[in-house]
Amino acid sequence: MVSIMNEALQLEVGHKVLEVGAGSGWHAATIAEIVAPSDAPRSEWGHVYTVEIIQGLAEFARKNIINNGYGDRVTIICSDGSMGYPEKAPYDRILVTAAAPEVPKPLIEQLKPNGIMLIPIGNISLFQSLIKITKGADGKLEEENLGGVAFVPLTGRYGHKF
Repeated sequence: MVSIMNEALQLEVGHKVLEVGAGSGWHAATIAEIVAPSDAPRSEWGHVYTVEIIQGLAEFARKNIINNGYGDRVTIICSDGSMGYPEKAPYDRILVTAAAPEVPKPLIEQLKPNGIMLIPIGNISLFQSLIKITKGADGKLEEENLGGVAFVPLTGRYGHKF
C-alpha cells in the first residue's frame, strides 16, 4: 500500500508533504527518500510533516525517524491530523493513512493548487475507497476512486465518532 500511495502521489524532489497518521514512521521515511534524497543538494530538499494523534505512536515514529537518519527530512507532530498542520501549509501533497467519513475541509484548504491528496473514505468496518483528489490551478477539485482499501478509522475533529 505504501508504494501504491507513493506512486499515486506523483512525488518529486522538493515537495512539501503532509502525512496524517505517522504510525511507525516508515511511510514518511519512504516519502523523504523521494522528496529529499540524500544525494541531492539540501537546498533542493522537500520535507515531510507527519501528524499523529496518539502520543505513544508519535514518540515511536520520532525515535524511528531519528534513529534511521531522517530527522532532518521528517518532522513528527503529535496533534489532531484531521485538522492538518496549518503552521507549514500549503502542501504539494497530502496523504491520510486512516479512513475518514468524508474529506476534512482543513486538508483541502491546506493543499496547494496543482496539489494531490490521497485519502481513504468510508466507514469504520474496514471497507473504504482510496480517493485521489487533484486540486487544479483554479482551486477546482477532481476526484478519482483508486479502489477498495482497508484502513483504521481516522479519529479527531473530522474523523469518525465512536
